[in-house]
Amino acid sequence: MDQKGFAPNETMQLHELLTLKNLSLTKSVTMSPLVSDNELKSILQQDVTTGEQHIRELKGLLEQSSIAASENTKS
Repeated sequence: MDQKGFAPNETMQLHELLTLKNLSLTKSVTMSPLVSDNELKSILQQDVTTGEQHIRELKGLLEQSSIAASENTKS
């Protein structure tokens, strides 16, 4: 059996992770201007940088999903 992508439950879990990462990134970006401590600003900036990378990776994985592939062929 030649299976491409991920199973539907795995796709849903990837989507949940992507949603969580987006929420975390939004909080870090929103809170960063309100922080006066330089060390905390640095931590938030690192979180933004890694969060953006994780989001790109999760989106790439979702593009490999059989569900995403079938949705792209429908449109």
